Amino acid sequence: MMKYREAAVAGQFYPSTVSDLKHMMDEYFSEEPCCSVIPKALIVPHAGYFYSGEVAATAYRLLSNAKPPFSKVVLLGPSHYVALDGCAVPSCDVFVTPMGEVTIDKQLAESLINQGLAVESTRAHHWEHSLEVQLPFLQYCLDDFTLLPIVVGHSQSDLVRRLLASAAQQPDTLIVVSSDLSHYHPYLEANDIDANTIEHVLALNTDIHPEQACGFYGINGLMQYAEQQHWQIKCVSHTNSGDIIARHEQRSPQHINKVVGYASFVLY
Repeated sequence: MMKYREAAVAGQFYPSTVSDLKHMMDEYFSEEPCCSVIPKALIVPHAGYFYSGEVAATAYRLLSNAKPPFSKVVLLGPSHYVALDGCAVPSCDVFVTPMGEVTIDKQLAESLINQGLAVESTRAHHWEHSLEVQLPFLQYCLDDFTLLPIVVGHSQSDLVRRLLASAAQQPDTLIVVSSDLSHYHPYLEANDIDANTIEHVLALNTDIHPEQACGFYGINGLMQYAEQQHWQIKCVSHTNSGDIIARHEQRSPQHINKVVGYASFVLY
């Protein structure tokens, strides 16, 4: 019997109806890609779409540069709800969003388990929004793909590197790491922290700390893997919740407000 992981944050982080969600995606993807690079990996934020949807879309628009399109996605995100050592794949066969079903690559998941690179955990995936909010973007951009969703708990960057080396061997595989930047610092302080984080990521440094990015374990592992692969990296968009709200309310950002930072990167 097929096991399904139903959407947990539809109607909270993003629209719960397929018509509203597709309309939002149509707006996000009405613009052309910002550059012509063909992605090998993306780093994208995972807040509610009101806050970080446009930043994420700026990276996802680059997927249209890949011909033929990707048919496998390895998706990594931090564990927000379950204490976790190492990396966890789901026990289910299918993830569900308002836009339809996404098939889990069970063979690849089993391979990671057998290599000692991941464990199987239903609990780690049940409420995790950092992975789920990426799925409508992927469903909109890719016609047909299999997914390997991985919740990343406390992990050394070399473990994540080895996991990526095993899971992303095929050239039609896209890696996506889901992470926001700094959380709840005053506006000016947050800008300084995020600028420093972006500088470190662009240098492929593997020393990103939890204060800088909630998905730092995944980012550090990806940076180590990218350096090994001799990839290049580009920051394609960044902002914070203070800027988003200020723009929505047509005013200047309030420097005393505490904000969350968002950025998206492409590795190629």
